[in-house]
Amino acid sequence: MADTKEQEDHETSTDNVDDTNHDPHFEPIVSLPEQDVKTLEEDEEELFKMRAKLYRFASENDPPEWKERGTGDVKLLKHKEKGTIRLLMRRDRTLKICANHHIIPMMELKPNAGSDRAWVWNTLADYADECPKPELLAIRFLNAENAQKFKVKFDECKEEVRKNLEKSGDTDNANKVAEKLEELSVKDKKSGDSKEGDKKETDKKKEEAVKN
Repeated sequence: MADTKEQEDHETSTDNVDDTNHDPHFEPIVSLPEQDVKTLEEDEEELFKMRAKLYRFASENDPPEWKERGTGDVKLLKHKEKGTIRLLMRRDRTLKICANHHIIPMMELKPNAGSDRAWVWNTLADYADECPKPELLAIRFLNAENAQKFKVKFDECKEEVRKNLEKSGDTDNANKVAEKLEELSVKDKKSGDSKEGDKKETDKKKEEAVKN
């Protein structure tokens, strides 16, 4: 009787091992061929890449304030044929674009008050939301050293674009863009100061948002 029980236990143990090792193969119902996903960066050369946090100045809010736009890698990309240079930034994980605009000679990186690792600048046409629109943007890096590296490369790109514009004889158009950028800067400043009573609080929020 004992031998019979041992034999049953052995068979049960063997069956468990077989079940564990069993690896059935099922053919997929629908066959999906692999596809290359285009990022639209294939024709561009990466000149700079660094992790940072991006903000936009929401002048439409009351009172106006800085809004976080995303954290990820900011890139400076040069088109291999056209020679144009753009700033592109995607959010972590989702890879959703949070900044996408061309670098032009008139753009100026201005230091953010109270922080040596953040910069503020204007763009007339940012395509992060597909439809181009003017934006006042701020970017904050891990430390002052990284922020300075970004500025150096940004200024190099501005100079390269300026030389290309001179070669193509498109300086008149560049001057018009410079005037529009100046108007945009003044407009943003007025928006931030529209309510005198909220001015100090607004400026404090702007500094803290980009500084922290």
